[in-house]
Amino acid sequence: MARLEQVITNIVEIFLEYADDSGSKRQLNKEELKKVLELEIQSPELKGKINAGDIGDAMEMLDKNHDGEVNFREFCQCVSVLARCYYQLQKKNKGGKRSKGKSKEQAEEQSD
Repeated sequence: MARLEQVITNIVEIFLEYADDSGSKRQLNKEELKKVLELEIQSPELKGKINAGDIGDAMEMLDKNHDGEVNFREFCQCVSVLARCYYQLQKKNKGGKRSKGKSKEQAEEQSD
């Protein structure tokens, strides 16, 4: 399976696994979201971006329709925020990695 396809499959499978744990099926309640953040995020850099200890704030940020649970769309937004955070960390740590045959400015324009 191609890498991007595997990422998409993993996101769906993780959501379904935890959403079916307890509470409403196909939605994450507060405890299920806490489990996802604690068990599925291992990198210290990303763990620092979402505070699983203060899950109430994370729920408020993610639960756009204010139903007390996180649906798949809201979960995808969370994953997107984490991906952007990771991208920014990589960009900062690697100093804007250059592409072959391109100037630093061209490589940075393409990476944004």
